[in-house]
Amino acid sequence: MWLIARHSDGRGAGRISLPAPVRDALVRWYVGKGSRHDEEAGIMLVQQARIGEKWIACDCLAPDDAPPILTPAFLSEAETYYLRRLTSTNRPEHLLNCPFFRDQATNRVTEVRTPESPADPPAGYFEVLRPAPEKLAQRPEEESSDDRTRQASVPRLARLLWRLIHIAGLNRTVPLSHEAPDHAIGDEFRSLSMAAERVEIAPGVELGRAFWTHAQALHSKRVYASLRELSRRWPRGHAPQAFLALFAQEFRGSTIKVAGCDPVVLANRVQSPSVRGNTIKGPYLVLVVAGEYPEAHGYAPLRGYAQPIFSGKRFIPVDSEFERAVLRKLLQLRRDFDRHEIDLVLEKPVFDTLTEIGSCRPDFLLEARSRSTGEIRQVVVEAMGSTDEAYLAAKAVTHPRMEQIAPLLLISPSDVEKDRVGGLVAGAFGL
Repeated sequence: MWLIARHSDGRGAGRISLPAPVRDALVRWYVGKGSRHDEEAGIMLVQQARIGEKWIACDCLAPDDAPPILTPAFLSEAETYYLRRLTSTNRPEHLLNCPFFRDQATNRVTEVRTPESPADPPAGYFEVLRPAPEKLAQRPEEESSDDRTRQASVPRLARLLWRLIHIAGLNRTVPLSHEAPDHAIGDEFRSLSMAAERVEIAPGVELGRAFWTHAQALHSKRVYASLRELSRRWPRGHAPQAFLALFAQEFRGSTIKVAGCDPVVLANRVQSPSVRGNTIKGPYLVLVVAGEYPEAHGYAPLRGYAQPIFSGKRFIPVDSEFERAVLRKLLQLRRDFDRHEIDLVLEKPVFDTLTEIGSCRPDFLLEARSRSTGEIRQVVVEAMGSTDEAYLAAKAVTHPRMEQIAPLLLISPSDVEKDRVGGLVAGAFGL
């Protein structure tokens, strides 16, 4: 096999032969039968070929024939290099018994996810990226799957954002009497920044040291300067990386249109539960990770997860437009309950709860506390905004589990349209 110039036919004196050990390792990695060293060697070769603007020519045909060609490619969502066969009517095919006759099975990170997909707190440090070559050669983790199976999964970046929201308490309201009347978006970001000081990216490295809440930190290169400084003391076995939590009204592809600043363009497309079939309008809280990007010969914003939230003043996550509508009604109820000397507190669980009959994740958990008697009651609220058979079947499994937590109240679109939510919630609490 040879390294050849891009856009050439693979013949001529300019091609560079691959040493036999490198070729053998490349083949074993391509067919999925190689060792860890084979994988690292194969990906490193593909990476260097891509950066050096080279293609790889196969040697399965006669020496004087134009060789079949493989092009180095970068699977952006998984940050993994792989080989792609260059096929067209005027390109020679590999022999049937050639290991490169079939496409390489690549590891892909899917975005297919539903609100019923299991969501557990992320394990380990608050990190997404891995050191090279491990970062480039990483296998799918628990949040990743081959997208040919179309299985639901939850990206790790999403679960890290939920973890930060949970630690900051932004998925829970406080009693109305404790809430500042001038509460604004700055208070939400301050809570996130304070939470960032309580978790670590790597041993001895607090997230707060590499965490920003405004895109200007990227545009001014302050993020990269901090990363370069921190990388000198970054623990071995962990990749230098930084995170930004950005407020955005819109995103498209890899571009995030942030509020009050120039757009942020990532190396990969933005992931989000707002997908075709479940479009959720902004605003969004977007968690962006920045780190080393070989193609840019330095640091760059690599990935982003856009979580739809209720509003700029409340970073409570929502999983659908209907859920946002139900949440609006529930928040309005706090004032009605307050007039009756009852504190109504709302929580949007971001991770599954384990019950005696299995795990579940309610849409909302309401807690009412009487200021006169001290009595506390809880109600689980489910926003039933879909009639899809698969959705209803999943709910049929999880609803009995939710009833292990508290009495269950189902809210339908007609309940919202006819303004029945208040009466239903009051009835569920026995009021």
